[in-house]
Parts: sequence; C-alpha cells; structure tokens
Amino acid sequence: MLLEFSQEDERFRDEVATWLTEHLIGQFADIRGRGGPGDEHHFVRERKAWERCLAEGGWTCLGWPEQWGGRSATIEQQVIFNEEYARAGGPGRLGHIGETLTGPTLLAFGSDDQKRRFLPGIRSGQAFWCQGYSEPSAGSDLSNIKTRAVWDAETALWRFYGQKVWTSLAHASDFIFVLARTDPKEKGHRGLSFFLLPLAQEGIDIRPIKQLTGTAEFNEVFFDGAACGADDMVGAPGDGWRVAMGLLDFERGVSTLGQQMLFQVELDEIICIARANGTARQPAVRQRIAEAHIGLRTLRYNSLRMLSGGEDGSLSREAVIYKLAWSNWHRNLGKLAMDVLGPDAELVEAGPYELNRLQSLFLFTRADTIYGGTNQIQRNLIAERALGMPREPRGDAAKE
Repeated sequence: MLLEFSQEDERFRDEVATWLTEHLIGQFADIRGRGGPGDEHHFVRERKAWERCLAEGGWTCLGWPEQWGGRSATIEQQVIFNEEYARAGGPGRLGHIGETLTGPTLLAFGSDDQKRRFLPGIRSGQAFWCQGYSEPSAGSDLSNIKTRAVWDAETALWRFYGQKVWTSLAHASDFIFVLARTDPKEKGHRGLSFFLLPLAQEGIDIRPIKQLTGTAEFNEVFFDGAACGADDMVGAPGDGWRVAMGLLDFERGVSTLGQQMLFQVELDEIICIARANGTARQPAVRQRIAEAHIGLRTLRYNSLRMLSGGEDGSLSREAVIYKLAWSNWHRNLGKLAMDVLGPDAELVEAGPYELNRLQSLFLFTRADTIYGGTNQIQRNLIAERALGMPREPRGDAAKE
C-alpha cells in the first residue's frame, strides 16, 4: 500500500508552502534553487544563515523525537516538507548530512552523552557535518578501509592516520564522522570502528578536488595525528561496520521525494528549451522526453512504496534498488539536456570557465552512477540484500 495523505497532511503542506514563500525572500532570494549537485560550492555563508532560519522556524530535523528538538513528524509529513521545499526552490541543504545521517545514527546507536553533545548543534543549524567513508583504495569496497585509529595511552586519545576522498563539503563543515580500522589484525569489515571528529584541529588537511564542472565541492581529507576522545566512538571497538551499514540505510529515506522534485525542475527546464528552440517537434526528442517523464513518475511511486515499509518505520526492500534507478535516470537526463541544447551545448561564456545549469547537469551526472556505490556494486547489493542470493565469491582477506 502506498503512502496516503490525509486532510491534516494537506493542511501541513499548506503550512510548509506558506512559510517557505514568506521566508525565501530578501536576503535569501538570491539563493533560491542554488546549492544543488554541481553547485554546492556557491553561497556557503548565505546557506548556513538559511539553515539557522529553518531551525528558528522549526523546520529542521522534523522526524527526530521531540526530546531531541524534532517534531516527531510522520513519514507523510516529512515527505510533504521535502516535496514543498524543492517545489519552492529551497537552496541545497548544508545541514542535510548532519540531519539525515549523523543525527539518526546517533539516535539509533549513540550514547546519551553523544546525543547531548552533538544533536543540539545539528538541530539549531550551527554545526555542519561531512562523511568520512570513501578512500582511494576503498570506494565501492567500503570494507577495504585503510585509515587507522590508534589508541594513545599517554594522552587517552584516539589518533588518526590515513586519507578519505570525495568528501562532500568538508571545507564547509565543522565535524566529520569517520570509519577507521582499530584492529590491524582483522581484515575486511571486521576491526572497524565509527568515530566523531572535529575538523578544526591540527593533524587534518582538507584539499579541494576540482571537477569537470569547474567546481570543487568534493575534497580529500588527510589525517596525520588528528585526535578524538574515547567517548567519541559510536558503539564499541569493532562495531563500526554495523553502525556504518545502519547509517547507509538512512540515506534511502524521505529526502528521495525531494530529490525527485529537483529532478522535475530540471526536466521542466529542458522541456521549455525544447519548445523554444524547436527540438520538441523532433519525434525522437519527444519520445525521450516522454520516457523521462514516465521514468520520474516510476521513481516516485517506487519511493512511496519503499517508504510504506513495516510498522516500525523501516524501509521496504524496494529501497535497495533506488540508487541504481535514479542514477541511471539522471545520467540519461543529462544526455537529453545536451541534445536539446544542440550546438549551444558546446559553448561556454568567454573568460572564466562558466557553465550554464544544463551543461553542469550533464557533466555532474557522469558521476551519478559511480559515487555512493557504482552500478556494479548496487547490483550486488540488490542480489544479496534484497533477493537473498548467494554472496559473490571474495578473496580470503574479505571473507566473513
């Protein structure tokens, strides 16, 4: 059964839409629709101010328990907020990693002390987080983590040595959660632990990675003696894989429908250009636009289905296919954008390397089927976690 919206939910939708209309003006007018994928490096200061505005209005961390500053909002209400936020042109959320990943992970696995120390800053829009998972030799194979956390008995601190890569918004963040190896004798997913580190300390070097789009929202993060306390480990030593997998489940939540609303905005822009320059009269282009529309509706209904999971609020198995589905759809949309632009797709502004929105879309979507788990890895996850098929044979180092 798909999610259904009651009259009370629709009143909530009106409340959300009204608040956004009244606040995305003045100092925030220029950041409407900005800060999304491929544009995340823009307006960082203004978007942090927007996060504080959202918090003051009670619009951050809606699904969190009221005890920790949330509204205990229903799945339906969270879906509505994300849809209306995207529809109103709300800027890319700088607080989304803290709100949708760090916070839920601490609520599920963290100690009371960790919740008291870290959740209020996320809720108030004052503390921003990034994710320290991928490494040069451990992208899709997350269990191949090499970054080490070594216990320093003299200072009673964990010391970190290694490198993380493709770290979104590290340059604009205050904290990073890090998956690191605490038991060098163990291989694969064993011997990993999950930590919470402040970024403003010695022993951390953040270096931007310039992309095809000319932007640099991704970073490399190097650890050379950076430290955190024993009370900054989430769970017990060696619990890291369990915590990390729990966190990844939170990625496939209510924000998926907000993401699709952003996709709709992109598709609408492509359709407008196709009508204006005449490419909409080409049968092949019309067919591809129709296929894009159908694909996006399919993504929506699958998201509604996966959010209609168990009574405990868990996602249904359909959640496992979502990343593979949306990334391929979005990559094809980037191709469609270039074909609709025609010769203009190859032109850039004179002077600095400046791309228009659709050119950035095309280049950025080249990475959609790679980051967050390649298509090949996603198919393994579908086979093993959703369909219960035998695991792919692995080398001795990664055996359970």
